[in-house]
Amino acid sequence: MALSSESPGASRESPPAESAPPLDPRLIANLKYDIPAGLVVFLVALPLCLGIALASGAPLLSGIVAGIVGGLVIPLVSRAQLSVSGPAAGLAAIVLAGITSLQSFQAFAMAVVIGGVLQLGLGLLRAGAISHFFPSSVIKGMLAAIGVLLILKQLPHAVGFDKDNFASESFKADGGNTFTMIGQAAQAIEWGAFLLSAVCLAILVGWEKSRLAKISWLPAPLVAVLVATLGNELFKAAIPSLALEQKHLVTLPTGDLVSALQLPDLSAMLRPEVWVLGVTLAIVASLETLLNLEAVDRIDPWHRKSPPNRELVAQGLANMLSGFAGGLPVTSVIVRSSANTNAGARTRLSAFTHGALLLLAVVFAAGLLSRIPLACLATILLVTGYKLAKPKIFAEMRQLGWNHFIPFVVTIVAIVLTDLLKGIAIGLAVGVLFVLRTQMSRVFDVIHEGARVTIRFNKAAYFFTQGKLVTLLERLPSDTHVVVDAQGVSYIDHDVAELLRRFQQSAHRRNIHVELRGF
Repeated sequence: MALSSESPGASRESPPAESAPPLDPRLIANLKYDIPAGLVVFLVALPLCLGIALASGAPLLSGIVAGIVGGLVIPLVSRAQLSVSGPAAGLAAIVLAGITSLQSFQAFAMAVVIGGVLQLGLGLLRAGAISHFFPSSVIKGMLAAIGVLLILKQLPHAVGFDKDNFASESFKADGGNTFTMIGQAAQAIEWGAFLLSAVCLAILVGWEKSRLAKISWLPAPLVAVLVATLGNELFKAAIPSLALEQKHLVTLPTGDLVSALQLPDLSAMLRPEVWVLGVTLAIVASLETLLNLEAVDRIDPWHRKSPPNRELVAQGLANMLSGFAGGLPVTSVIVRSSANTNAGARTRLSAFTHGALLLLAVVFAAGLLSRIPLACLATILLVTGYKLAKPKIFAEMRQLGWNHFIPFVVTIVAIVLTDLLKGIAIGLAVGVLFVLRTQMSRVFDVIHEGARVTIRFNKAAYFFTQGKLVTLLERLPSDTHVVVDAQGVSYIDHDVAELLRRFQQSAHRRNIHVELRGF
């Protein structure tokens, strides 16, 4: 992500860490930024599309189809300038379970179409506002967690240990978990991959500090890919022991691609389980898209706001087309959006460029692209991950106080140890607990004046304040005059008011006179 302009930890209202370059409203003026950025996103998206399809138990071509549809269709309808859409690793488990239960990819493709229709309906019904119910600490935690995941997951690939799926985002990995994979990678380094990664890292880190950074049409990630690819070819010619085998390079499907498409089975519409899966895909994909959209808006150097309802309409249309073409479900994806922003993209043209390049690549350039080392792409994602989870972001969140910092950290840990959606749910639950904790503090003050006790409400009193209030009422001394003052308070929950009225009716047994004001 173009995090040199704004860190993800910064709020939408705060100015970027470094002033962003002026944004020219003319499309032609942004071509020199968007086309190179689209090329970089394409290089990152290509192995991710294939890896997600592999992890989902789906045909490899279905991942490419979803990437092409997400790149070509959504930018034409959406108004999200930096978001990139395609197959999402967060849906891999649902896709795998769906294909297994339906026992047919064609039936699953029909469920994708149904999910797209439902998403379109959600957009038209203006259901996109759901993203506003997630606290900023959880959204920022999601961004930082993706950064941590990128670092942990791509480190093995950066040294040539490609046992785990390139697109994996879950804690579990082939034969262990994320940490065991890193330990195994340290003992099985491919030195050719390690050297190429080191060179790519030097380019990515040093480029921004050099005069070459002024060449807007030549982003550092693109240079890194070219250098790594040429470097591996040089290894093949001069130092064969360092040359990488094909399993360490990008792999594209070949052959008759049209006949390889697995189109939806229309008769599957009559199966109830297909509809259940379609509803599940619509809900989960919409939620993931809206959260990613909110996260991408936070790192947009120009602080633009993407309309969520329009995005749901775009996503729904894309999923309908992806399903009809035999593709995986599509969502907005944070890793590709991060790489897009980091490469200097300015408008939706970069996402469209990445989709067009995916289409051209799978048709015309499979052999050429199969020479790109995965280690280089992993290094690009490592740098992106660091910019998402740099220490400065943790320091900024800590300065906001524990009420923000703890949900932020819990979200990160939960996502890293489970998966994206479960981690967000856990982070949201913790965030809600802290909201309740804040709401319960200083709801009322107690003022003792001899035989007179005043209970003055300072803020709205909800049902969860009853416990504290019951304890206070039970401890009131006998033979007192109690004034419960709720004047000027915007809201008193019915349960709280009923509790006080019952106390007023029974207080005479302890010779307590209760006066209610503002009820």
